[in-house]
Amino acid sequence: MSSKPFNFKQFTINQDQCAMKIGTDGVLLGAWSPIEQHPFAILDIGAGTGIISLMLAQRCDAEIIDAIEIDDAAYEQCVDNFEQSPWGDRLFCYHAALEEFVEEIEDQYDLIISNPPFYSEDYKSENEQRDLARFNDALPFDHLIESVSKLLSEDGIFCVIIPFKEETEFIKLAAASKLFPNRILHVQGNSTSEIKRSLIAFSFRESAIKKETLIIETGRHEYTEDYINLTKDFYLKM
Repeated sequence: MSSKPFNFKQFTINQDQCAMKIGTDGVLLGAWSPIEQHPFAILDIGAGTGIISLMLAQRCDAEIIDAIEIDDAAYEQCVDNFEQSPWGDRLFCYHAALEEFVEEIEDQYDLIISNPPFYSEDYKSENEQRDLARFNDALPFDHLIESVSKLLSEDGIFCVIIPFKEETEFIKLAAASKLFPNRILHVQGNSTSEIKRSLIAFSFRESAIKKETLIIETGRHEYTEDYINLTKDFYLKM
């Protein structure tokens, strides 16, 4: 993966200090997360480069967009990316573990987003920083959900992107914290490939689940109209 700066239409992401580079997952979550409720305060858990926070700053007028990042280098990079953006006055990154953040912060958030680490079954590499970003023992799903349930406002929305094969278990864990799925987006690389990712929007309100499917490509670097429409406000070449 490239360490070069990644230029979007309205901001640039420097990523040379981050183990996890710009990827489709983060862009999908940043573009898809619902903002119809006009959130006043947003929280990005495990911010990495800050990509999702920056996309939401572009998409909505939330006055507070907070991010949490535990890794030293990623935290520094996130802060720099925030400061270089047009929305630096609304963006703030905390250098903290989620556990200590929950203990210290009394505020609640109208929208919480997370692209959590989740390659739990893969072997670990020699790069500890990358492993921290990739493996869910650094941020177990049950810990994430429990923390979100304390930080989310009564009418708030929690959005997450996870492997499709983890969807059933994640929804079950969320239900134990009285969080229920309202919208689900299943992502396929192409029309014949398996569902790879699930984007889920939860709230404390039970409802019929609106399910949709997004296919990214029709051929190599030939993108579907749905994917273009979702990401065209961000990618330079869309």
